[in-house]
Amino acid sequence: MTQPLLSVKNLTVEFKTRTGTVHALENVSFDIGAGQIIGIIGESGSGKSVCAYTIMGILDRAARVTSGEILFEGRDVLAMRRAERNQWRGAEASIIFQSPRTALNPIRSVGDQICDVIARHLPVPAAEVRKRAIDALRQVRIPDPERRMKAYPYELSGGLCQRVGIASALACSPRLLIADEPTTGLDVTTQAVVMDLMRDLARARGLAVALITHDLALASEYCDHLAIMHAGHVVETGPTTQVIAAPRHPYTQRLLRSVPSSVTCLADLEAIDGSLPDLRRNDLSPCRFAERCTRRLSTCDAPALHLENSGPGRFVACRNPL
Repeated sequence: MTQPLLSVKNLTVEFKTRTGTVHALENVSFDIGAGQIIGIIGESGSGKSVCAYTIMGILDRAARVTSGEILFEGRDVLAMRRAERNQWRGAEASIIFQSPRTALNPIRSVGDQICDVIARHLPVPAAEVRKRAIDALRQVRIPDPERRMKAYPYELSGGLCQRVGIASALACSPRLLIADEPTTGLDVTTQAVVMDLMRDLARARGLAVALITHDLALASEYCDHLAIMHAGHVVETGPTTQVIAAPRHPYTQRLLRSVPSSVTCLADLEAIDGSLPDLRRNDLSPCRFAERCTRRLSTCDAPALHLENSGPGRFVACRNPL
């Protein structure tokens, strides 16, 4: 079996706050292969962005990784020294943030911002930096890239700002791209343009992409695999077509039934009862969906709940799966 480009294994993250310890992630595991797009799906507050920021090493100071590994081509990212990880972030792994305008510096031209990234991570002559920045804008299909180099973020539409963000993230030809809600605030047409661009780049470059989103319809169209998250746990993973057609975890099933595209009329939509548990609690059930689940058994409260193989390429963390 081919080694995955990125392998997250049993990642556990906590935040120390004035009101207690937030158990943000617990034993999170998933793999991403080269050229693959994996969708990390879940409600707001499920830990998707925390997972992304942990991989990239940009967590808040209040956060602490208590256990687990993040392996990039077999190298433990968490064990890297600060200088090594800073170089890795940008040269080999990049992130696109969910707000395209606020992710860019408003008082510097977009060209200068892309040049900064290239100069920081690539050993190229100064004369070559601008050329590479223009090429990066051209690759994300921004018209007249030489002129756009001089533009400021406020002069560009949301869609163009997002493309600049993608160009900046890909300017040093990284092998891993994390896209954190990259279509937030964009109209449907622009969403399609941005997602088509990311899919084309993944295929052309062998780029591994982690798409973080709560939009199941978007993920089902563009992702090869899905990792479903709930309250800091990965509850199910597998090929997109299989997870969508036959979900094994009750949360995945309820999530799918809450999507308008899954029903013929609005009256058939089913809301997920309850809400995410308070992650500051010390009495959290091993299955954090248990309090909302209609399939709960007494064994669901037993410890040591892990992702278990439930078919070729499929894993589910549930003691009473569908």
